[in-house]
Amino acid sequence: MRGGHGYQASRPVRRTFRTVPYDVPVTTNSTSPSIVDRLSAPHRGRIPFSVEFMPPRDAEGEERLWRAVRTFERLGPAFVSMTYGAGGSTRDRTVRITGQLAAETTLLPVAHLTAVNHSIDELRSLVGAYAAQGITNILALRGDPPGDPLGEWVRHPRGLTYAEELVRLIRDLGDFHVGVASFPEGHHRAPDLRQDTQALVSKLRAGAEYSITQVFFDVEHYLRLRDRLAAADPEQAAKPLIPGIMPITSLASVRKMVSLSGSVIPVDVEARLAAAAGTGDQEDRAAVRAVGIDLATEWAERLIAEGAPCLHFCSLNFAKASTEVLARLGVDVTAAVPATT
Repeated sequence: MRGGHGYQASRPVRRTFRTVPYDVPVTTNSTSPSIVDRLSAPHRGRIPFSVEFMPPRDAEGEERLWRAVRTFERLGPAFVSMTYGAGGSTRDRTVRITGQLAAETTLLPVAHLTAVNHSIDELRSLVGAYAAQGITNILALRGDPPGDPLGEWVRHPRGLTYAEELVRLIRDLGDFHVGVASFPEGHHRAPDLRQDTQALVSKLRAGAEYSITQVFFDVEHYLRLRDRLAAADPEQAAKPLIPGIMPITSLASVRKMVSLSGSVIPVDVEARLAAAAGTGDQEDRAAVRAVGIDLATEWAERLIAEGAPCLHFCSLNFAKASTEVLARLGVDVTAAVPATT
């Protein structure tokens, strides 16, 4: 899950604007619960978990996605989310598959929506498309520039600049439940952690009900963000701060991921993975995967002990690694169909 708050060097700490006016509210007929409702419900003595999926690129990828969906569905996640490609590149697939999740499964879907490369009219239309399918839970993101996530972010001439504007837009359009992204290590465009935290506070004050963090590899980053948020605004800090977890199954892949996100692999984590990978031309994927499952379990156990409200698994449309972690956490995974990836 990527996104962003939105930064400019001259941006004041607190802004009081309202977004561009809209014509009429979007009609929502869904009785879907909110994410906060789901997290507040009884969970049979286990911590809630959720899963992030990505829109597939081709028919083979779609088959893999649905295998993972059906596996996780049997485990009863609190919710699932569907990402939105850089610059809106997966818009149609994201809308279609999120609608299928709502109509064809028992899962509660959260639709990602990014402001980048979209006019306000396009954003309103997308919110309406979700509402027409009974989807009222939306994750509002500024989004990454297409082609280069770390490249220059350019506002659409008739669009929005900040994620908090998108939160206000969605909330003003109807009875929607909105979440946002948060960044334990700070967003790569943030001047410093204080301003990054203030940007999160602004999004929550704009009406976001919870946040999901970018994937991290050191639980201390999550705990420090929680502390910064509590110091900045205790009222907003009471809203769920959901940690993103990704079981590492390839050292090369995770190195590439962090190079595009601005996050960091801690030295001790890198050392454990590198030792498992070996010194040959090809890493020992089985050994790296085993260490990755161990690490994800350790992070999850620490987060549970520290009171995290939910564990959000970045699945990459595979089920096996995450279900192995869940099994180690005491979740009964015997109801799941056999997962092969």
